[in-house]
Amino acid sequence: MAPMGIRLSPLGMAVFCLLGLGVLYHLYSGFLAGRFAFFMLSEPAAGGPEAPHGSAPGGAVDLRELLAVSVLAAVRGGEEVKRVREGNVLNAKAKGKTREGAEEQLTTGDLLSNRRMFYLLKGAFPAVQINSEERVDTADQETVSWDHSIPEDIKQKIQPKEVPAESVTVWIDPLDATQEYTEDLRQYVTTMVCVAVNGKPVIGVIHKPFSSYTAWAMVDGGSNVKARSSYNEKTPRIIVSRSHAGKVEQVARQTFGNKTVIIPAGGAGYKVLALLDVPEKNQEEADVYIHVTYIKKWDICAGNAVLRALGGHMTTLTGEEISYTGSDGNEGGLIASINMNHKALIEKLPDLEKTSHK
Repeated sequence: MAPMGIRLSPLGMAVFCLLGLGVLYHLYSGFLAGRFAFFMLSEPAAGGPEAPHGSAPGGAVDLRELLAVSVLAAVRGGEEVKRVREGNVLNAKAKGKTREGAEEQLTTGDLLSNRRMFYLLKGAFPAVQINSEERVDTADQETVSWDHSIPEDIKQKIQPKEVPAESVTVWIDPLDATQEYTEDLRQYVTTMVCVAVNGKPVIGVIHKPFSSYTAWAMVDGGSNVKARSSYNEKTPRIIVSRSHAGKVEQVARQTFGNKTVIIPAGGAGYKVLALLDVPEKNQEEADVYIHVTYIKKWDICAGNAVLRALGGHMTTLTGEEISYTGSDGNEGGLIASINMNHKALIEKLPDLEKTSHK
C-alpha cells in the first residue's frame, strides 16, 4: 500500500508565504525605519546643513580651529579681568589655603573671566573635556558664540589637524597671579588656555590683559613667539615665585656661583614668557624657571605647550614629563628651560627635589 501524505494546494502555499512575510515585516519595519532615519541625519544631502564647526565625522576636532577659539577665549577672558581691575570692583575674598598655608584669593575678575572663557570653548567644542581653576556655576550659564573665523596668522602657520575628541583635554586659567592682581601688580597677570592630547600639551596660549599681548604656539605646527637668542648656562638668571625666592637662592648660588641672579615674580604664565623673546617693556628676562612646590596643572599647561613647540622643556625637578590627565595637581615641582641642556640643569640641582616636599 502506498504511503499517505499531505498535499498543499498552490493557493495554500501562497497564503502561508504571505503570512510569513507579514510577521517579518512587523518585526523589522521599526528597526529598518530607525536605521534609515539615522542614515538621513548622519549624511545630509547636498545643500543641507553641515556638521558643526569644531567637530568632524567620527567625533574628531580640528586643532587649528581649537587654537583659534583658545586665543579668542584668552582675549575675551582678559577683557573681563581688565575691566574689573580698572573699575576697582574686585570683591576679593579668600577661597581657601595653599598647601603652604597662604590664602588663595578669589575676585570678580576670576569669576567673570572663567565664565566667558569656559562657555566660549564649550559652545564651540561641546564634546571636549574642559578643566578650569574656578568652578562653573550653571546658574550663571551664558551663550558665548564663535563666528568660526580663524585669524590670518594662524591660517598661514598652522595646517588643519584632526584628533579624536575623547583624546582632548582643555585646561584654562581665567586669571593667573590673582594675588598680584589684588595688589595691582598688573604686569604679572595673564589668562591662559592649554590643549592636551592624550595627556601631552600641544597648544598653549598666554595672554597679558593689560598690554593686549598674546603668545600662542602649537607643537609640530607653528607659533607667533620665539625663543631668545642667548642664554647663560653657567650663571643663569633664575625666575621663581615671590614666596619661593629664599628656598631657591641658597641652592642655586651654591650650584652656579654667587653671581647667579634670582628673579622673584608672580604668575606661572609671566615666568614662562620671561624665557622667550617677548616685545614687552615690563617683561623681565630669565634663563631658567623653577618652582619648588606643588602646583596646579592649569597654571603650567599653557607654558609647557609653548616651550615644547619651541624646542624647550618643562619637567618635574627630577626630569619627569608632566601628564595633563587625571588629577589637577603636579606634585614634583618644575624646572623649565629652552635652548639649554635641560638634563644637565636637573643634575646640577639635585637638592631642589627635596626642597619641593618641605
